[in-house]
Amino acid sequence: MTLADPVVIHRPKAATTPLVLDSPHSGSAYPADFAPVVGPEQYRRAEDMDVDVLFDHAPVVGSVLLAARFPRIYCDVNRAPDDLDPATVEGDLGLPLRPSAKARLGKGVVWQAVPPDGAPLYAGPLPAAAVRSRLDTCWEPYHAALTALLDETKARFGRVFHLDCHSMQAVSNAMHEEGIGKPRPDIVLSDRDGITASPAFLEATRRLLEAEGFAVALNDPYKGAEIVRRYGRPDAGRHSLQLELNRRLYMNEVRLERTEAFAATKARLDRFLAALAEAVQRL
Repeated sequence: MTLADPVVIHRPKAATTPLVLDSPHSGSAYPADFAPVVGPEQYRRAEDMDVDVLFDHAPVVGSVLLAARFPRIYCDVNRAPDDLDPATVEGDLGLPLRPSAKARLGKGVVWQAVPPDGAPLYAGPLPAAAVRSRLDTCWEPYHAALTALLDETKARFGRVFHLDCHSMQAVSNAMHEEGIGKPRPDIVLSDRDGITASPAFLEATRRLLEAEGFAVALNDPYKGAEIVRRYGRPDAGRHSLQLELNRRLYMNEVRLERTEAFAATKARLDRFLAALAEAVQRL
């Protein structure tokens, strides 16, 4: 990957709905300066593998889809830029660090550990210059692109409905705040407990997912992270939901490959997106 093109934008032939999707964690192009002490069978478990493909029906229904090309373990754009454990950085990064509970588990804006057990990703702390480079070449361009797409859609339609798309492990592991061994539902929708989206958008999304047979939970175990926190302002006509899709619905988490269920799950999501694109036009 060249860091000159950290994102890809899939646009429709004509924008017909105030719906914007993004997939911040599905990137799999590892930059040359990524130097882990573990193999890809471990570090690739951090990817939201194929989420950009599962939601690529968005342009067909008149929506736009933004996806990161770089991997989340290299730079996680769903974290604040200061969400990093100071002990993992060598030198002055140029900003005060405020590590969250996630950063303490090794998955801040630049990950330091690998799933499922939190083993070290690097031999030691990363130089501050390397961390700053990742923020400048990955984090900043991604958020600039997402901001522009949301602003563009809001200007065109007077409001914008944003779906931040992810995947989650079927069962929680040592790097999850809720602890080890907890099964997840098919889908978790998150609005930070009613803060980042209108109840109407949340309920329409849940209803349409349930119509496709998905078991949907709200704000448990995920409340929504930096992206919806940053962009969800329903009082200003900007509505953001985080969507987590259970990986057991489409992939083998050990072999890191699609299962036979992939096609059926994608077909269900295609129908869901078509229905949601119509529904938000009435909200």
